[in-house]
Amino acid sequence: MSAEPHSTLPPVRLHSDAELARDALVAPLFARAVRLARWAGPGTRVDTGGELVADQLPEAAAALGLDAADADCAVYASQAWRVAVDTGLVDVTEPEEDGPAAGAAGGAVARAVDGAEAGATGGAVAGATGGAVAGTGGAQFGTAAPGEELALVTSGAPGDVLDLWLAALDTVLADAAVPDLDDLVDALDAGGDIDFDQLDWNPRREADFLDGVLANLYLLTVTEGGAADRPVPLPVLAASMVVPDDMGEPTDAVLEQVSDAMMRLDDQFRQLEPIGLVEFQPVDEELMAEADDEQIAAGADDEDVSRYGMVRLTPLGLYGIRARLLEAGVEAPAVGELAGKGADALLDAVSHYPESAAQAEIEAWLEGRDVPAAVAELLAAARGDDEGGPLRRLRCQQALAPAGPEAEPAVRAVLDDGELGGLARVWLAERGVADVPAPDATMVFWLTVDTIAAQLAADGETEELPLLMETLTAHHTGFFEQVWRVEHPSTASVLEAMGRVHPDKKAAKEARKAAFKARSRQS
Repeated sequence: MSAEPHSTLPPVRLHSDAELARDALVAPLFARAVRLARWAGPGTRVDTGGELVADQLPEAAAALGLDAADADCAVYASQAWRVAVDTGLVDVTEPEEDGPAAGAAGGAVARAVDGAEAGATGGAVAGATGGAVAGTGGAQFGTAAPGEELALVTSGAPGDVLDLWLAALDTVLADAAVPDLDDLVDALDAGGDIDFDQLDWNPRREADFLDGVLANLYLLTVTEGGAADRPVPLPVLAASMVVPDDMGEPTDAVLEQVSDAMMRLDDQFRQLEPIGLVEFQPVDEELMAEADDEQIAAGADDEDVSRYGMVRLTPLGLYGIRARLLEAGVEAPAVGELAGKGADALLDAVSHYPESAAQAEIEAWLEGRDVPAAVAELLAAARGDDEGGPLRRLRCQQALAPAGPEAEPAVRAVLDDGELGGLARVWLAERGVADVPAPDATMVFWLTVDTIAAQLAADGETEELPLLMETLTAHHTGFFEQVWRVEHPSTASVLEAMGRVHPDKKAAKEARKAAFKARSRQS
């Protein structure tokens, strides 16, 4: 999977391995692959590439309980068999020599796939054309039998099942990246020549496109305020791959590309749903017959947006795409994975998490730990005059919020600390603790700068920031005459921000003057 647009992603909340393994086992395509693996035996015949020969497909479909009257039953059986072979659920012994049919059609298909890319898509091509070429000649066939991996389905750990499912996902994604080959099969049946250039098929380009779509869908799902609980309209997903970020009104050419991409995705998500990756509502075919490219591209604004197709990653899909992103070198954290690490690693990581994800990670870290020891460790990790210090202290304050009376001794221990004393006083005051010493002016000003610096680092200049600034400075006469002297690495940048967004014009002007003094003092 390509690691292009986002090298670091927000954390995802995953279901347990046991829950995900159960989801994998009931995914229709994976379940069919398991059934075919159990069905395979001495009478099973395969052709070159391990594909079932054509006259075995009806028997395989019957073993799956598929309706023989369904025109697609052989296709379903072939897909399930390919998954079973690729995952090791089935072991095949290919024929020693290619049958005559393989020489004509197989050679042509092989030439269509370029070099190393044939490994990624060769199975898909074989599956798409197998009905036309398999079993039409040659007397020698290979054999098949249940593979060693089949035992893991019932006796393996949840992680073993998920590994099998990930292998199955790779197969399905490779198939989904292959274009519709109906014309190719028709040409084979007619004995005609095949013009592969007309397919306009670049295997690597198609795979990268699908990877990019799934990465975007993952990002929308895990981003706070995104589509975590709602399906994504297909036009939105298609536009995310086609329309440049800096483009205003899309041109007709771009709208046509969005429409084409949307139809490709409609076909691909139909293939990805049976493996349990997504929940998908296809495009309304009647709507597509009536709409033009501009209407399709603007489908997200339509009253009944669902008619344009809707897609959502399942919990299993989130697991699968995250696994592929990690393999590609993308940092894709999961909530709970810091539970066994130190407080320094926790605060550094959650400093960049959305608020709700940070809270969930902190709660997972605190669970089962001795509260006084954990609080002391968090406070120690929150120290530092580096750029990340203010945000670490903000997250530390968030981590201490649910702590009870047992945390008080550790908090009192830092009352005289220049960096943590203000935080400690706030925590104790919120609980109505007696005998909390009043902070001196230096600590008050330092805590004000630290608090605003943390908010700027966490969320930038939000709509709520001016109110916070006004609240923190309103009760201090001559605030800006003194604050520029505060020994805090963020003093100047905080004052510059106050000069931009403070709601009181006079205060904003004073903040700009103070910022200039702070910068001059630093130089």
